Amino acid sequence: MRFVVTGEWSRNRLLQVIVLLYAVYVGLLWATNAALYFNKMSLAPSSVVAYYLGDPEQFTSPRTYQGLLEVSHFHLFAFGMLLLVMTHLMLFVPLSGRLKAWLISVPFFAGLLDEGASWMVRYGGESFAVVKVAGFLLLQTSLAVLIVVSVWSVFSGSQENYQGFEDEDWDLDDEESPLP
Repeated sequence: MRFVVTGEWSRNRLLQVIVLLYAVYVGLLWATNAALYFNKMSLAPSSVVAYYLGDPEQFTSPRTYQGLLEVSHFHLFAFGMLLLVMTHLMLFVPLSGRLKAWLISVPFFAGLLDEGASWMVRYGGESFAVVKVAGFLLLQTSLAVLIVVSVWSVFSGSQENYQGFEDEDWDLDDEESPLP
């Protein structure tokens, strides 16, 4: 963190290589996440319903409580760690505090929406299938944006990478705050 706050970020090539290589790993995670999703279902809500509630024509059973619990247990930890690192990097990019707040909060919301929607479809009904599709798309989009912004910040060469919430355009009392 010292490297970013003091401005050494743009001069420390090893730190930049670490961020770049991490972005490559997250990019591969992004691709495999999409592949896993599309291997099980599509963006059509009917495919989400068939996956979570079962499909007698394809001889598939509904997802079990135990199965959903095991997936959620791992995903909540893994998403949390991934988003902690990726959104932490947003603190050090040369963007406004307001934009950083969106870049930090949207991926966490998307992760919870994506994970929670699985439970909503299974136990709340098939009308929540649209929420699952929206959660997946929002998570994938927000992860892609985090990857792109992280890589951009490595190559931008800006000496003013650390712009925290003390920016004059960020006011926590502002009614237009992007945070709830």
